[in-house]
Amino acid sequence: MPATPKSRLGRGLGGLIAASKPVVTSQPATVPAAAPAAAASKPASAPAASPAAPAAPGYQEVPVNLVDPSPYQARKEIAPEHLSELAESIRSEGLLQPIVVRKTGDRFQLIAGERRWRAFQMLKIRAIPARVVEASNASSAALGLIENLQREGLNPIEEAHGYASLIRDFDLTQETAAERVGKGRASVANALRLLSLDAETQGYLSKNLLSVGHAKVLLGVQDASSRLVLARRVIEEGLSVRATEKVAVNLKSAGGAAARPAAKAGLSSRDAATVSGIEKRLGSHLGARVAIIHSPKKGRIVIEYRGNEDLQRLLEKFGVEA
Repeated sequence: MPATPKSRLGRGLGGLIAASKPVVTSQPATVPAAAPAAAASKPASAPAASPAAPAAPGYQEVPVNLVDPSPYQARKEIAPEHLSELAESIRSEGLLQPIVVRKTGDRFQLIAGERRWRAFQMLKIRAIPARVVEASNASSAALGLIENLQREGLNPIEEAHGYASLIRDFDLTQETAAERVGKGRASVANALRLLSLDAETQGYLSKNLLSVGHAKVLLGVQDASSRLVLARRVIEEGLSVRATEKVAVNLKSAGGAAARPAAKAGLSSRDAATVSGIEKRLGSHLGARVAIIHSPKKGRIVIEYRGNEDLQRLLEKFGVEA
């Protein structure tokens, strides 16, 4: 935790401001730890193997062009550089872990292994070793989420959306969904709470600009605008979770007196919208709640701060010596 900066407010100013329904499904087969590397290194010019041709006990090679991505995929983004690295690894070492698919008519639907499948597409290899299993929609979604959690490392928002999809699409309770992915119910419930954050804050979590610890603190701030201002301030100032907790406590105790919208008396709707926009931009820049009381001839700006340290921070923003 960063050391608390010494106050430079001076004696005078310092003295002034002191004080369900479970779905019954067949269990998908367990994926073995490795598959022969040679099966993955088939050149693009070689004819595709028949879908029924066994590559190893329990496996078969399936044509890459007959595999469709899973509609239940929790991962929303695959970094191109990571995909290129995986493709190069497969090119040199072969495929160590086969994909898992299920039959859908004359085609196959991915359950696990989308990055490996995309790497094969990148390498223009026509057939890929796969374990073909029987699985319901719910089992397919759960197994895909488990693989992502254990192997790929979903970001917190992708993980939360994965749980939400299981619960929403298959009419599961939180407890049943947690059992399917091998998690505690409390872990799933806490992850789902992240989806109540605004889209901008969720984006910060997805990009790892905020930690889950920071997000838990933000969830305790009831006012949405204050929560967003605090999220931006955490990123701008590099606040620790403990420091964020202190700011959040101050927000609760102050009650948001300076968070009133811009005074609209005598202003057209266009001017009122302009003043509100200035409030938001100034508040974001300062990392504080700002209210502008404006009229065509005069007005005032009210900037809310939380204690000596926060006031010192604002003075430094303005380049003012206390």
